[in-house]
Amino acid sequence: MEKSKVYYTNFHTTFRENLPQKLARLIKTAGMSEHIDFQNKYAAVKIHFGELGNLSFLRPNYAKVVVDLIKEAGGKPFLTDCNTLYVGSRKNALDHLDTAYENGFSPFSTGCHVLIADGLKGTDEILVPIDGEYIKEAKIGRAVMDADIFISLTHFKGHESTGFGGTLKNIGMGCGSRAGKMEMHNAGKPHVTEEICIGCHACEKNCAHDAFTFENKKAMINTSRCVSCGRCIGVCPVDAIESDCDESNDILNCKIAEYTQAVIKDRPNFHISLVMDVSPYCDCHSENDIPIIPDVGMFASFDPVALDVACADAVNKQPVMAGSVLEKHGSHHHDHFKDTHPTTNWKSSIEHGVKIGLGSAEYELISI
Repeated sequence: MEKSKVYYTNFHTTFRENLPQKLARLIKTAGMSEHIDFQNKYAAVKIHFGELGNLSFLRPNYAKVVVDLIKEAGGKPFLTDCNTLYVGSRKNALDHLDTAYENGFSPFSTGCHVLIADGLKGTDEILVPIDGEYIKEAKIGRAVMDADIFISLTHFKGHESTGFGGTLKNIGMGCGSRAGKMEMHNAGKPHVTEEICIGCHACEKNCAHDAFTFENKKAMINTSRCVSCGRCIGVCPVDAIESDCDESNDILNCKIAEYTQAVIKDRPNFHISLVMDVSPYCDCHSENDIPIIPDVGMFASFDPVALDVACADAVNKQPVMAGSVLEKHGSHHHDHFKDTHPTTNWKSSIEHGVKIGLGSAEYELISI
């Protein structure tokens, strides 16, 4: 198989070219506009807006570069993400939009609008048949699937479950609706924390499968009726309902790869990954630790698998940042991600992505 082309540039600048201009040159050189017809087409730009309190997410300035290039090519871009399964500042579309704006992703700073792809409560989804090994029908945010073109802009960083959060994670997990996220994370059903439940019956009113009963004014879930749609998690006003997140990390990685395939198959797609502020944990945390390595550079490719491998390889060539979580853990596996989170195996996502034809692990790195 021919190696996939991955384009790379570092973060050095000159008086003639700043970082936004350099990112634009990288994307142009990689051929995004040359190989994709954007004219009068809707283009979803998938990005992570960052949890409130986290400061390692990508600056909106980088999103504006992508948006401007799409608009120059005649496209109609929008920034997008889906609501979270966990409790936080992006659990519903209203809070999610507030978070995006507070973190700088407004139409005024990026040049386009923000659409939360799975709607107000995380239930606006499209079922995408893929007949995968783990997923038969992916549940993807509607606005993502309604777009004609899909572009991902990823902050490459560590992750406590998947080893790192790269392009596959940004697409697969990020584009899943609440039910989709539950399907990837969870082999079981949600549960109710009785001490928190206030007996308001919001879960019962929003359950289409009559899975809720009440005892002593506390909600209980009939697991034989529950279909793991996650609707109850979104409507609970006191966050008393949570997912068990009981799937193994390797299976989680495989499911993420299959969800990524559901998102990008049969339509034009292109992917950008910035290896900077490589925090040990996901940007979903409401905090971020110091980076585990120095900043590396910007990468772009039409192959999301090759892009993740190139970024991971680049990270593993870097020295460990003094005082970081990685330095405290020590180097035992010769793999910065495995050393940071020993229970993870990021290669399982890559291997499954190759297996299902999502992309190639072999790449040619082209520096500009």
